[in-house]
Amino acid sequence: MSLQQKNEFIYTVKDRCKVCYTCVRECPAKAIRIVNGQAEIITERCIACGNCVKVCSRDAKMFSFSIDRVKKLINSKDKVAAIIAPSVAGEFIDISDYQTLVGMIRALGFDYVNEVAFGAELVADKFKELLQKDQKQTYISTSCPAIVSYVEKHHPQIIKSLAPIVSPMIATAKVLHEMHGKDLKIVFIGPCIAKKGEAMLGQFKDLVHEVISFIELRRMFDEKKITTENIEPSEFDQPIAGKGSVFPISGGMLQTVDLEEDFLSGEIVVAEGRQDIIEVLKEFEEGYLEAKLFDLLCCNGCINGPGMSSRHQFFLKRKNISNFAKRQFDRLDQEDWEKNKERFSGLKLDRYFIADDQRYPSDFTDVQINKVKEKLGIRGQDDELNCTACGYDTCHEHAVAILKGIAETEMCLPYTIDKLHKYISELDVSNKKLASTQAALKQSEKLASMGQLAAGIAHEVNNPLGIVIMYAHLLLDEIEPDSPLYKDLKLIVDQADRCKKIVGGLLNFARKSKVNIEEINIRTLIKNSLKAVVMPPNIDLKIEVNTLKQDIACDHDQMVQVFSNLAKNAVDAMPEGGELHIKVEDDKNSSEGIVFTIKDTGTGISTDNMERMFEPFFTTKEDGKGTGLGLPIIYGIVKMHKGNIKVESNNNPDKGPRGTSFFVSLPGVIEEINAN
Repeated sequence: MSLQQKNEFIYTVKDRCKVCYTCVRECPAKAIRIVNGQAEIITERCIACGNCVKVCSRDAKMFSFSIDRVKKLINSKDKVAAIIAPSVAGEFIDISDYQTLVGMIRALGFDYVNEVAFGAELVADKFKELLQKDQKQTYISTSCPAIVSYVEKHHPQIIKSLAPIVSPMIATAKVLHEMHGKDLKIVFIGPCIAKKGEAMLGQFKDLVHEVISFIELRRMFDEKKITTENIEPSEFDQPIAGKGSVFPISGGMLQTVDLEEDFLSGEIVVAEGRQDIIEVLKEFEEGYLEAKLFDLLCCNGCINGPGMSSRHQFFLKRKNISNFAKRQFDRLDQEDWEKNKERFSGLKLDRYFIADDQRYPSDFTDVQINKVKEKLGIRGQDDELNCTACGYDTCHEHAVAILKGIAETEMCLPYTIDKLHKYISELDVSNKKLASTQAALKQSEKLASMGQLAAGIAHEVNNPLGIVIMYAHLLLDEIEPDSPLYKDLKLIVDQADRCKKIVGGLLNFARKSKVNIEEINIRTLIKNSLKAVVMPPNIDLKIEVNTLKQDIACDHDQMVQVFSNLAKNAVDAMPEGGELHIKVEDDKNSSEGIVFTIKDTGTGISTDNMERMFEPFFTTKEDGKGTGLGLPIIYGIVKMHKGNIKVESNNNPDKGPRGTSFFVSLPGVIEEINAN
């Protein structure tokens, strides 16, 4: 099965994946799609470089292990060889003697333990021959399978520039099959995930049977409890490598065959790492960069591969590999090495490549791209922050990725923050409305209970009170005004009449009768309401009508009672004078509604009193000057009109101007008021 057909070596552990987009940023192939804030591998675009595995701090990106299949090979009747990548010295820094490590690998059950470095030397020789043979052709090194896959998938136009030479892993496998026969089973051990895919290519069938990483090798050591203390040191099997041990270091191939970077007039380019290889291949494809050889490694040298568990510093690993190569070269039997090089120099090490174009169409119009940018809040060049928080280098690239369907608008940090602020503001408004509604509901429930009580009391008191009033009036009519009993009877009559008014107020508060709705002129309603109000000369009356509506649907007499009472209360709150402002405007929450505002600059109402102001018999006026039924009756009238009444007040001059504002909102249409 070819790498183009299946490349599911890397996967996402969704429970661990968070919205950091680090993997998006580090993926050279942009083979990661964000869906609902989680990263998914786009298998067909993935080059198995493992950058996402290396940079994910939460281990949400993992690669598949092959330990069980390797164990099965070892336990089979066939001979099995382990071929070890030269970067092994950068992984096992904790093991000073390489012979100890070789002994540990043998203890796992391998029949042979060989160096891939020897195959690297054969490959380096082939590159040298290729460059000397055809100095007009530009070549891209093919030792790194991730680079090969990247060109095949994302730069298929330059696929002919890939050097037709196998990697050191394949070269070493060919050598061992030549030595031990075709039935030999080979397991590659190294730092590279992409090698798993390379081994599956059809053109390399039955050369390398399994690939495991150094991480998997350490796990196998742990499972079998193999340590440096319980094994016997051993030497690598023939053929032994020389300078090939430096191959995993950047520029190592050139050093292997004593080539300098200025070879052929300085026309060899060495590059490594995500950013550099992207730029080099892009500039080469576009014709801006010329060279005879591009020696490229997807990682920062194979010593930083995703299959390495070592967390040692980069230059420490590099130094350890250099020291290992030097020790190997010093121990090298030059004569045997040359014989082996000569023996396998004629080995066929050529290969071919298959274009697998995974590029997205680039025919998005500026209109489409700008539309996405506007959704992100980008309306001009100055708005393009290019902060890279989304995982893309520029806002333009992010917009294009959204059009491709591999990115989401929420990946943009400034956009998400602005959206969050907007949601918080909307939530704050909603919370305030909810609090107001809850307070109104609480007040309604309280008034409903008190209304039932008031109605019962008024009904029971009204009949005996009527008899008292009737006989008091009869007695008063029969007594002469100069009688000593006249004043007493007059006081009884007056107080009985006052009781009648109080009972009437209770009935008005508790009543459930329908209102007499008709179309009333707004200005006429205000004028009639103010007729019953005595306006002192020290109060400035200001009337402001800010609506184009002429009429409003309401019960004229009842609404006159509402506005006249509110105006009287406002006047009473300004004993030293002030301003009474009556304003009429359209209701922002209703297309037909009207809001009446009665605002004074009086003494204001305390917070404690605000909570009780619609309760029956509660009043802040002096004894004998108020019954405490005015506002409850107003509240009932407004509610029968399907309206709302709110109040805002301040009695503390330290918090701003004192005064009270009543807001009476009415639906304005007869159908809404009469609706059940």
